[in-house]
Amino acid sequence: MGVATLKKINKKFLPNNYLFAPDWIILGVNNVCNLHCKMCDVGTKSLDSNFAQNLVGTHPINMPLPLIEKIIDQMVDSYPSSKLAYAFTEPLVYPHLEASLQYAKQKGVGTSITTNALTLRQKASIVSDTDIYISLDGPQDIHNEIRGHKKSFQKAVEGIEAVLAINPNATIGVFCVITEWNIGHLTEFLEFFKDYPLQQIGFMHSNYTEQRIADMHNEVWANSYPATASNMDEVNIDNFDLELLWDEIATIKSFSYNFPISFSPEIASKEKLYEFYHKPEIKIGKMCNDVFTNVMIKSDGSVIPSHGRCYNLELGNIYEKSLKQIWNSNVLSKFRSTLSKNGGLLPACSRCCSAF
Repeated sequence: MGVATLKKINKKFLPNNYLFAPDWIILGVNNVCNLHCKMCDVGTKSLDSNFAQNLVGTHPINMPLPLIEKIIDQMVDSYPSSKLAYAFTEPLVYPHLEASLQYAKQKGVGTSITTNALTLRQKASIVSDTDIYISLDGPQDIHNEIRGHKKSFQKAVEGIEAVLAINPNATIGVFCVITEWNIGHLTEFLEFFKDYPLQQIGFMHSNYTEQRIADMHNEVWANSYPATASNMDEVNIDNFDLELLWDEIATIKSFSYNFPISFSPEIASKEKLYEFYHKPEIKIGKMCNDVFTNVMIKSDGSVIPSHGRCYNLELGNIYEKSLKQIWNSNVLSKFRSTLSKNGGLLPACSRCCSAF
């Protein structure tokens, strides 16, 4: 019996006693971002949401280098096969990026960086041998309008080219969140990158929580896993042209590119596309797998399940408990078990990327 099968059995029948190591340790290395994205609570300064609090709600602003080194040391001791992901809020402006990457490399810990790439050109030599995942929102003018920076797309492209000039075999993936502003421009976006040696381009349907879904969730879970609306401040679901989007998805899937194209989630019909955006009370996915693969460590050492979109549920703090103790903590075990007993997802999980 393979490891994947054993993991699946463990998740299904004994979620409160998970026996396997995390795949990823996700870092919230800082509490600042250098862009102002329209679909992000940090960008719109909707700072009371779980998402915003998980990204910018802790102090110090920058995770101290000794803390990252402590995390890396514990990964080597307890979870040597796990990888370290620099994901929030904007890793490329983190002052200890180079030193911490060098320490991870020295210790044999694999790393990845998720970035808006605004300063990638300046940091290209530092990250060229790290897996790089870049968040872009469409062709130049569309992206720049969404991000609130008139040259953000151009700077990202300069950064990609600078990395490839240093390391032609660099692992670079590009991800694009589908929004009301870029529908109808996704094919143009792909055409721009068609000759770049990318690992992949992934399109992500919007992750969001409407207030009514948060309210419905909190009727049951307010005392244990309180939810908030998120990523809705400047987003109007009614403005998503789903007819056009469905046609564009079909067009994209009919083309062939030099790199894989994915959609998350993969939606099988136009009816299901409407359901995703207009009936978020209906769960699309079956199970949050990320609670069995990830934890996120914030700049103050506190740890939450999965990543920034999850509930602001503190599992422990690296300054007080080891990574192994936190991964096997009663708080996380109970959360895994609660999810499993409730069909794999709670109401406010219905449009989180971890559900798909």
